[in-house]
This record gives sequence, C-alpha cells and structure tokens, in this order.
Amino acid sequence: MTSPAILDRITKLRDELRQHNYRYHVLDDPTVSDAEYDALMRELRELETTHPELITPDSPTQRVGAPPAERFAKVQHPQPMLSLSNAFDRQDLLSWRDRVLRLLGADTKLAFVVEPKIDGLAMAITYEQGRLIHAATRGDGYTGEDVTANVRTVKSVPLVLHPSGPVPQRIEVRGEIYMRIADFERLNEQQAANADKVFANPRNGAAGSLRQLDSTITAGRPLRFFAYGIGPVEGATLNSQHQALEYLRDLGFPVNPDIRRYEDFEEVIAYCEEWMSRRDTLAYEADGVVIKVDSFGQQRELGVVAREPRWATAFKFPAREGTTRLLEIVVNVGRTGKLNPNAILEPFTIGGVTVANATLHNEDYIVSRDIRIGDRVTVKRAGDVIPQVVGPIVGARTGSEQPWHMPEMCPSCGTPVVRHEGEADYFCPNRLCPEQIVRSMEHWVSQGAMDIVGMGERQARQFVEGGMIKDVADLYLLNEDSFAGIEGYGPKRIKNLLDGIAASKDRPLHRLISALGIPNVGSTLALTLSRHFRSLSRLADATEEDLRAIDGIGPHVAQSIARYFAEPDHRDLIEKLKQVGVQTEDTQPAPAPVTDGPLSGKTLVITGTLANMTREQAAERVQQAGGKIGSGVTKKTNYLVVGEEPGGSKYTKAQQLNIPILNEAQLVELLGATATESAPATADPDQSEAAFNQSEDQLKLDL
Repeated sequence: MTSPAILDRITKLRDELRQHNYRYHVLDDPTVSDAEYDALMRELRELETTHPELITPDSPTQRVGAPPAERFAKVQHPQPMLSLSNAFDRQDLLSWRDRVLRLLGADTKLAFVVEPKIDGLAMAITYEQGRLIHAATRGDGYTGEDVTANVRTVKSVPLVLHPSGPVPQRIEVRGEIYMRIADFERLNEQQAANADKVFANPRNGAAGSLRQLDSTITAGRPLRFFAYGIGPVEGATLNSQHQALEYLRDLGFPVNPDIRRYEDFEEVIAYCEEWMSRRDTLAYEADGVVIKVDSFGQQRELGVVAREPRWATAFKFPAREGTTRLLEIVVNVGRTGKLNPNAILEPFTIGGVTVANATLHNEDYIVSRDIRIGDRVTVKRAGDVIPQVVGPIVGARTGSEQPWHMPEMCPSCGTPVVRHEGEADYFCPNRLCPEQIVRSMEHWVSQGAMDIVGMGERQARQFVEGGMIKDVADLYLLNEDSFAGIEGYGPKRIKNLLDGIAASKDRPLHRLISALGIPNVGSTLALTLSRHFRSLSRLADATEEDLRAIDGIGPHVAQSIARYFAEPDHRDLIEKLKQVGVQTEDTQPAPAPVTDGPLSGKTLVITGTLANMTREQAAERVQQAGGKIGSGVTKKTNYLVVGEEPGGSKYTKAQQLNIPILNEAQLVELLGATATESAPATADPDQSEAAFNQSEDQLKLDL
C-alpha cells in the first residue's frame, strides 16, 4: 500500500513542476534555477521509480519514454484543418475585405484579428477532462498522422490544462510547432558536427524533428508551440477568435503576444506592412500574416469555399528561399586577409530579386554540409543581406558534382594561406597583398572612418594597381605630380582629392582607430578605446590584460587587438602615419565620468544601422548618460540595441542570455529624450516577445 504522504508529495511535485514548466517555456519568466528544477524532477523520478503504480501518462517525467513507433497511425480530424487564400499586396487585402462585406452586407460592423503566420508545422492537440490524449499533424486537412508521443515531449505544450475556471470536457487546440532561428542554427551546428543531416530551414527542422519514430530524438530537439485556434470544444462557449485566444492563454498555452484585434481595416493593412519590415528581426521564421474575421457567428455565416474559409486570408511575404545550380566557388580576399568563399549561381529569382551569387561562410561550412560544385542547392535570402547557400539537394545529384576545398595559396598574391588554431577562417598573411590593400584603402576612406571625399573602391584599385600606393599612409604622400598621365584627373579633381586627403589628417582618434580595420573593432568599440587610451601609441602598447580590464572587452576581442598591434607591419604603419602628419592623439579634453545618469552602471551593445543617429553618436549619448558600450554580448550586457540589418551573432547571443533588446526609439526613451529629439515621432513603443524575446510588460518593468 502506498502511504497518503507519498501520494501527496508526488501530487505536489507534479503540480510544482508543471507550474515551473509553464513559467519557463510559456512565460519566459522562470522563478527557480535550473538546478532547483532538476532537483524537483529528480525527486519525482525517484518516488515514481519506487512506486511505479503511481506513474500517470501526464506526469512531467513521462514527456519522453514511448517506444519507437513502427509507423504513424492515421487520424481523422473531427473538423477539417483548412488552407487559406493568399493576398500579396494592399489591393488584394482590400478585395478580400470587400468580398466579406458583400456576403455579410455592406453595413456590417466588422472586427479583425491579425496573427503572425509562423513557418512551422500545424498541429491539432486534443484534451479530455484537461489531459492531453492525442495530437495529430494537419496532413491533407482531413486526415493527419498521430504524433502524440512526440508532441508530449514539447515542453511548451501542457500535458494537463490549468484553467482559472472549469476545465472543458473536451477541446481540440490548434497551433504551430516551430523552432526559433537561434535554436535551429545550434541544432544544425550539432548535426553537422556529428555528420548527421542538416536541415534546410527551421520549418524542415521542426517537421523532421516531430516526425521521428523514436520520441527520445524529438525530446532532444528545441521545439516550441504557439496556439492560434480552437477546433471542436465541449464545456465552453466562445464567441470570437480574440476571446478564444484569451481562453487558450488561461488554459496555459503560449499564444503569440504580437496578435492584435482591429476594427479599422486600414490598421490591419498597416500592421501587415509593418510586420513585413520587421521580418528580419523576429526570433522565428514567419512567411506572412493571417487576418481573420473575429466573430465566430460571422465566420459561420461566411462559410467555406474550395477548402478555404471565406472569413480568413493570409497576407504572404515575398519568398526568401529557392533552388538553383551552384556553378562555381570563388574566393575573395578581405581587408584583413580573410579568404571568403562565395558561390557563383545560375541566376534565379527570390522574392522579385535576381540572385547570381551567395555566401558560403567558410570551408568548414561547405565541407560539413557536403556542398559541391555542380550541386542543385537551396539558397536563402533574408532582407538585404547577401544570400547564403543553405545546403545541397542530394537527391538531385548526377555524379558529376565536385567536392571543394580552400586553396592553399592566396588567389590575389600567391602567398601560402594560414589558419589560426581554433578558428574557422583562412588568411593571407602577406600585408602587401594587392587585394588586401585595395580593401583596406576602401575602408580607410569610407564615411565612418577617415571620410575622404572622391575616393572609393574604383580609385583605390586604380592607385594600387598603378603602383601609386602600397599602404594607406601612402595616400598622404600623393601630390599633383602623382597624377601625371592618369586619364580623368584634371586640375580641379586633383585639388579636391588632395584637399580631402589633407583634411582627413585631423579626424578624431576614434575614427582613425576604426579606419585601421582591426579585426573585431567596430566604430563603437573604437570610441571606447580612444577614450581609454587617448593615444594610438598607448593603444598599440597595451597588453591583452590591459585590454581585458576595460568593461565590454572580452578575451577574444582583446586577443584580436593585441595580435594586430604585434605585427611589425602594423607598427611600421603607425610610425608612417605619424610621419605624414596624421593626428594619432586624442586632443579633446577627457570627459568627466558620469555617475548619476540614467544608464549609470549599465552596459549596452549596439548592432545594426540606426535611423536617426550614427552608432558613434549613440555611443556618445550612452556614455554621457553614464553607460558603457560593450563590443560583444556577454552575461554582463544589460541591453542590446538593434538597428536595421543587425549582426546575427549578437542578436542570437542576446536571445540565448535573455538580455532585453531595444529598438532606437526605446533607446532614446531610456536616455531620457523625447521622441522628437532623436527618434521618429511615430515610433511604436510596443516590444514583441517574438522579435525581442521578451514581452512589452516585462520590458517596461526592466526599464
């Protein structure tokens, strides 16, 4: 006989673990540490092992454990899971709205619910008396596959409902199984390291993980769930989509916090357009926005045609993936000597843009994915970032495809390439490599560096290939005679260029540090270094320990800076810059430290391009408010500020560490300014959990 005390303890442990699961996987607001959670789970496992007669299917210990299935049983959906009509622009949306009004009556008052269309796997999960009994894929809309054992392993799917009111006798909850982008990328890295199949995109990763015959494999995959609808229900009366979503939240399901209800259709259109622009800042892949008539009564009146509900449509974003032939892999040399493999593709169109080349990152990326010349490949294009080859379509191979490896010699100068221990990239060590000089020159004269008007890539290549300059310091040795015989350079153009070069000698120290192109040193870190050392010579003499003592600089960045200045060629360049008259000291008075500003004691990292101020200006304002600017995201980072085209690694790291993420308008608010001073007057203060890994209310609380 089992004692009442043991049964009571098991019941309490299960309830406590369910609550912790809910707070962690649904609210993103855990109240215990991982170690405390593990201790509770361990105690429950031990009690259930000792008393196996008390094990129940809905126990938190039973999310994994079903034996591998021989096949997936077919499940008939009690109510079809319909597909949606598509809209691709404003006119399509208006035409859909007008059709709804023609069917309901022109004077009908309408409200709409707008939901992000997550690119995952649709799922129908059925509960009886508050307990999960089975889960099925969408399939063809009428018949799906029974994946109950696998869905039970998804921690954001409750095994037992915990409503504030009565439990429904039976309810079918519909939603999307998906992977966050950061989780997907980590999974692919693990798959590649283990020589296992890598997935083309997060949707394929989610689908492939959920359709495993062995649920223990699914349990090890980073799957998540968002509920977006209700199928047949007994024991609850619901009159609208918005009410249904609130009910699902009360039952313990994660519901996307970016869902909105509007009565004005112009607001619906504006939301769709806004979401298209935010697509590249989301934590997950979304291929559109779903618009639904809110009233269930109006939905029933509108009905269904050709397996599509008349009461809903999907505003689809332009495609970002496609397939084409990989014709060749070429290697470009960057300003730091890094060798960058790029794919030459058979031109094709993604989302209205013709793509003919794409990045391949590095040799490890190519080899781990077994990408070969001649392969038919999947290519992804996100925003305005250069497209990337995701992987090959192995089934399309003919046998003529050729494996590829990094060349042993620099394609620009013929010097043997090197690869530092522990790093993925190859480098050309020759500082006189023509391509490096061209790229360094291009960076040196850019607006964010020394800002020399009249100089660009074409001029830099012309001067290097013509033998006029061998490094950036040679720019300051040019005179009128240097242009003798060069076509296109008349007296006025020569004077303007020489005046621009002369003016650049007096740029602030942080611009000079940025212009040097030190690996891992961007404009904001350059400002921090100039403020700290006040001299290029003192920076060059700094040890790794000196650098690591600066807030925001970690060991990797410190090593990168010290390694740069340890190179004799770079030391020589600094001396040459001094000799030609370039200002290498910070001549401005050192700013007094701010100890009582709104950001005192806070460290911020900035990534991407801000709309209303440069990153240097943003860094200045943060420091004036008492804050510090970090070079990379760490556990000590308090906020990540995200502009347009942000760096993926910083964004991903912030998500992993649950660091609050701000847009420009929120940064300005944090600094204590008004929106009209430095931010768009129409800046939306709302902050989505999906885009920023944190709800609006939590963000305001943190601020």
